Amino acid sequence: MSNSSSITEFLLLPFAGTQQLQLLHFCLFLATYLAALLGNSLIITAIAWHHHLHTPMYFFLLNLALLDLGTISSTVPMSLANSLRHTRVISYAGCASQVFFFLFLLAAEYFLLTIMAYDRYVAICRPLPYGTLLGSRACAHMAAAAWASAALYALLHTANTFSLPLCQGNDVHQFFCEILQILKLSCSTAYLREVWLIAVSACLAFGCFVFIVVSYVQIFRAVLRMPSQQGCHKAFATCLPHLAVLSLFISTGIFAYLKPPFISSKSLDLVLAVLYSVVPPAVNPLIYSLRNQELKAALSKLLPGCFQKQ
Repeated sequence: MSNSSSITEFLLLPFAGTQQLQLLHFCLFLATYLAALLGNSLIITAIAWHHHLHTPMYFFLLNLALLDLGTISSTVPMSLANSLRHTRVISYAGCASQVFFFLFLLAAEYFLLTIMAYDRYVAICRPLPYGTLLGSRACAHMAAAAWASAALYALLHTANTFSLPLCQGNDVHQFFCEILQILKLSCSTAYLREVWLIAVSACLAFGCFVFIVVSYVQIFRAVLRMPSQQGCHKAFATCLPHLAVLSLFISTGIFAYLKPPFISSKSLDLVLAVLYSVVPPAVNPLIYSLRNQELKAALSKLLPGCFQKQ
């Protein structure tokens, strides 16, 4: 039996199967990563380049694209590099860093999605004081609060997890250092501290979820009372992409972390990890660019012929 003081590295889950299957996994991961890189970079460039998109909604969308880039970059490149080098090794410090940055970016994204729900609520339900409630300074403060809160959240989880004694080996059954897989290596009841911290985090996440639901109930009530069909269409066009991104993010994350232990398996855990850590950053730019006419117009100037008005 080993403990955490003697562990200097961890072994990640490799691309399993035959050489052809490993190549297929590698190509799928690479294609998804490049799609996320291209899509989010285009959104960042379009919003930064076009001054008419310098509004609160697009400011938060720019932050979301930055977080999506960071989230997928914190996990996939290491997995691809290990596959090319035919190794599974990640250092102890590298694993701790990966856990911290992944949790930080994931939490910041959730907090930001909550703020974006508030932005849509104020824009549709309280349009007159919108400029006051969501001025440039207020938006910057809210975004900074999301990033800072997420950093503190990730620091607490990472410090608590890697302070636990580990005596179940160093084999992490995931393609990146996932906090749940690290906890499985602990043989001490001290891991209950982290379980309690996860429970508190779940309560906080549930509070944000309730806030989002209440916001959208008010939004849809206001939209259904709009006399103008064009106004309804514009409101739905800005809200539906956010709801789609939010649903994808929450549903996959909740099931991955709160699924019953008796249905857990290596293959299921891998699929769920891909769904909540790899798929959303690649799909989010597509969701926003397809539904948002202003963003499509800005992107069409960057890539003529690729985003035509429908």
